[in-house]
Amino acid sequence: MAAPAAGGTAPSTRRVRAVHYLNQFFAGIGAEEQAGYRVEVRPGLVGPGRALETLFDSQGTIVATIAGGDNYVNEQGAAAEEAIRVALREWRPDVVIAGPAFNAGRYGLACGLVCRVARELGLPAVTAMYPENPAVDVYRREAPIVPASADAAGMQPALRALARLALKLGREESLGPAEVEGYLPRGIRRLGRRDRPAHERAVAMLVAKLQGEPYTTELPVLPFERVSPATPVADLSHATLGLVTTGGLVPKGNPDRLVRGGAREWFRYSIAGLPALSADDWECVHRGFYTGIVGQNPNYILPLNLVRELEVQGTLAGVYPWFISTSGVGTAVAEAKRMGAEMASEFRRAGVDGVLLVAT
Repeated sequence: MAAPAAGGTAPSTRRVRAVHYLNQFFAGIGAEEQAGYRVEVRPGLVGPGRALETLFDSQGTIVATIAGGDNYVNEQGAAAEEAIRVALREWRPDVVIAGPAFNAGRYGLACGLVCRVARELGLPAVTAMYPENPAVDVYRREAPIVPASADAAGMQPALRALARLALKLGREESLGPAEVEGYLPRGIRRLGRRDRPAHERAVAMLVAKLQGEPYTTELPVLPFERVSPATPVADLSHATLGLVTTGGLVPKGNPDRLVRGGAREWFRYSIAGLPALSADDWECVHRGFYTGIVGQNPNYILPLNLVRELEVQGTLAGVYPWFISTSGVGTAVAEAKRMGAEMASEFRRAGVDGVLLVAT
């Protein structure tokens, strides 16, 4: 065996022990119909864990997998958190790996919760998500988050990045800056030494900016967009209401071919004269939640029946004769802003006084 370099230490030959968290889908339990599945622990690796352990290249092993339904972890937070805490205490891994969650919001929030529990127990953790996953802003400081693609098509590169960081964390090695290690910036600054004084670096960045040349700021600002709430409708009895759903509601057969997720288009459909929506005429193509209930009652994601009752009672003056539909899951923020502006423009032109947006 080669002797360690002077002043150094011999590399550890101990395999890093990891616990992996997956949601019900990637754990092979089921799709949305199993989103309420309780948290459970399985010894060894499951699903994507097989590829993940291969990427450890014999330097690490997944000793257990924690699995939980997306709805259960988010809706029964206290119980889910306690079950995760008990599992991590029992297995006491060197590192905890969650996901990748891609652009699945509930899954991302669950992965973030797992990382927070791990940190509270003194265990390093790492996860992977699409940068626009809402969980990124919530859990950015809890653990390094590896940027992933919007869907599972990018599974392999996400697992590769997770494996590399998990091994470093499991060996208690310090991580370098985000741009070096490949995780999303966390807004954390550490003391260090630069080869040029601050005033020279600042002037160099300013010159590059003025000349349209690329540069990297030393103090990135992570903005949180603030959306001011709309002014309340003063008197609903004199107001016309518009209806919008991001639940992927379409006429039977999906004639406009609305996509199940990652939508870049929206469509409008007539509800003139309809007292309610019928399952004989409407269906749901959304991929991000269990659609069985909507299949039986499409009013679940567009409550036309309840709005009509308000109209009959005189609480509401009228309903715009067209509703707007798109699939909200996996839609990029820029596309969502564009579509939202287009929808608002139509309602404004039609003299609509307020809009009821049913989100999933």
